[in-house]
Amino acid sequence: MEYFVNVILPIPLERHFTYSVTPEEAKVLEPGMRVSVPFGKSKIYTALVLKVHNNPPEVYEAKEIDQILDEFPIVNSIQLQHWEWIANYYMCTLGEVMRSALPSAFLLESETLILRNSEADVDENQLKDDEFLVYEALQHQSILKVHEVSAIVERKNVLPVLNRLLDKNIIYLKEEVYEQYKPKLVKYVKLGKEYLSDQALEALLETLSRAPKQSQVVLSLFQLQGNNKKPISVADLEKYSNSSKAVIGALVEKGILEEYYIQKDRINYEGGENSEIKKLNEYQLQALADIQSSFKNDKVTLLKGVTSSGKTEVYVKLISDYIDKGKQILYLLPEIALTTQLISRLQDYFGERISVFHSKYNIQERVEVWNNVLKEAPKAQIVIGARSSLFLPFNNLGLIIVDEEHEGSFKQFDPAPRYHARDAAIVLANLHKSQILLGSATPSIESYYNARQGKYGYAEINRRFGNVLMPDMELVDFKEALRKKRVKGHFSERLLEEIEESLGNGEQIILFQNRRGFAPVLECLTCGHTPQCSNCDVTLTYHQYKKQLRCHYCGYHTALPESCEACGSPELDTKGFGTEQVEGEVNKLFPEAKVGRMDLDTTRGKHAYEKIITAFEQQEMDILVGTQMLTKGLDFRNVSLVGVMNADSLLNFPDYRAHERTFQMLTQVSGRAGRTQKRGKVIIQTYNPYHQILKQVTTGDYETMFMEQVYEREQYKYPPLNRIIKITFKHKNYNTLNEAAEWFSGALRTHFGGTVLGPEFPPISRIRNQYLKNILVKIDKSESLGKTKRNIRRIEKSFNSISMYRSVRVIYNVDHI
Repeated sequence: MEYFVNVILPIPLERHFTYSVTPEEAKVLEPGMRVSVPFGKSKIYTALVLKVHNNPPEVYEAKEIDQILDEFPIVNSIQLQHWEWIANYYMCTLGEVMRSALPSAFLLESETLILRNSEADVDENQLKDDEFLVYEALQHQSILKVHEVSAIVERKNVLPVLNRLLDKNIIYLKEEVYEQYKPKLVKYVKLGKEYLSDQALEALLETLSRAPKQSQVVLSLFQLQGNNKKPISVADLEKYSNSSKAVIGALVEKGILEEYYIQKDRINYEGGENSEIKKLNEYQLQALADIQSSFKNDKVTLLKGVTSSGKTEVYVKLISDYIDKGKQILYLLPEIALTTQLISRLQDYFGERISVFHSKYNIQERVEVWNNVLKEAPKAQIVIGARSSLFLPFNNLGLIIVDEEHEGSFKQFDPAPRYHARDAAIVLANLHKSQILLGSATPSIESYYNARQGKYGYAEINRRFGNVLMPDMELVDFKEALRKKRVKGHFSERLLEEIEESLGNGEQIILFQNRRGFAPVLECLTCGHTPQCSNCDVTLTYHQYKKQLRCHYCGYHTALPESCEACGSPELDTKGFGTEQVEGEVNKLFPEAKVGRMDLDTTRGKHAYEKIITAFEQQEMDILVGTQMLTKGLDFRNVSLVGVMNADSLLNFPDYRAHERTFQMLTQVSGRAGRTQKRGKVIIQTYNPYHQILKQVTTGDYETMFMEQVYEREQYKYPPLNRIIKITFKHKNYNTLNEAAEWFSGALRTHFGGTVLGPEFPPISRIRNQYLKNILVKIDKSESLGKTKRNIRRIEKSFNSISMYRSVRVIYNVDHI
């Protein structure tokens, strides 16, 4: 009987592929195991087994698999169900979900090896220079890799050279699959077997009397073994005996010591005793009771608690309950910056039960967390992570907490799958029959709407912990201050007064400006020319620290010009301001103060967030300038003042969520002030102090903001009352893109009528030399979302059958945020 497997390949193709396996392989294989398979002419991919069966494919002859890569499944059945839901709901392929879900170390890819054809008859005089260089290198080395050939011929694209050598039959290519993950092995030592008896050891020490350093090492090993029964690593022995690796190596060579290796995780928690869980106050206890009664009804639950109300302590109590039940817990956070503070807080309570999973960890560390979750290891009972930790192989998930659930960072934009972690987590909890809690001081309109409709359970804490007062908020009319010349740089007199007072009291200050760099525009004062990015339709941002103009979309950068490129005038000036400029101004205005900056430019390293946050927590800085990274759930005890440099840049954004986002961001950043007994102060600088959103922020009036937003969205058919799918077209040719988008929108209008908006160019209509155009499809709640998607897919099939449109890329973004 013939056996076959259906597999998922990590490539954006709609269907599964079938490969043949032997009966012996079929007995071993299970869904969720990895196999390497040949695909196309010469590529080898890592594929994931979906099903083992006896039905041969009808259209093509099944190739044999290359090899089995796992002894047991690394992906479980619930994960595969979850992946299928993500692929269907977010209109992408299972291959794209697989590529996003698995740590890249699991996706072994083949590397092309170049080998010399020893039977070829080569006339060296007929070879071009670059061909001869490769041929000559192969005389000395039997195998070359592509990057080595690139170095030999000193050019990046070596394909033409290799193709010419292939045509002349001088070389042939071979694909080799290589494993990316290497376990960390720690070297340990023990006494050789023949020296274990007392007499043998005595004799040994006598023979070593002439070698005092070696004798010291053996004695130290003996003492360490006496103190504890744990294995002794070479590093520990070296330190304890105050000797070197060479001395230990000499003893190993003589056979006196034996070396052996133990596999260790790269990240280990080294902490003391676990702290007692804090007692909850009456408001927290009430919220906890509401959450637990909602969980009994198996409802998604929303916890709305004002900033600094102690939501984390409620989470800790819930986590503790589920740990006692032996369940796994997933704690989702929107920002890596937040994990650093939270990890230390939770490790105080739960010690080594915590694992962390996010993109700043390297691939080796991520594989270890994956394996620990798969094995249900005690050290991965609680997983704290950013949105990608949703994809970990939980077998016994009891609770998911989505903290700061309103955050836009939970939505993945590129590449596919363009999923929303909060919504995907709700589905995951449903598949695991586990509980899910969404927490925020400023919930998203959708979640609050669902709670109001009774679809979600609801709990609330409306008092700060310890009855600390909410910060005193003040709007400063910056236009008026400018008119009266009461400003210094980008600081109003009012803000400067408060900064001086806070510094005088030894308190800390946060300054929020949601734009990095020094200035967004460099302008010629003579002709008005502004330098643009050569790949995107944006002006270049000036970064003073590196004396560069940078594009924040494609990474293009160039040195700061000394004169205008258009008219040659040396008079160049900057317009607007970013965090770098604010930092510079603060340094000039308050030379005594220690100033730090936290934005994408200063947090590129793995531990960069930790260093900045820890330094600020330990009061090594007086003033911290930052972007929206600062707004989310960070807890600084000594911050008495928060200054918002320019609230209008948030409000005037071409997006239906701009007002909701402004309310959330300003409320969150204000919540960093006055988290202890002294009342905090928040100064918001704006050109429009009478704007209703700013008024609602200062009074903390979430309800009114919610009602107004829901009313507006009802009028214009936006979520939560309607669903939206954004379709983006990408192409390098402007005219082809326009024609393709018009054709697609025409077909959509025939199907859906007036609920199709566009096609329109977005505010930035070209990125990385690709033109963009968007169509928005609004779907009424009464209509079937699945049916709408099927119709759109049908239109896409007709679209792809037109040859000139085939090269246009179509991107779907369901529930676009």
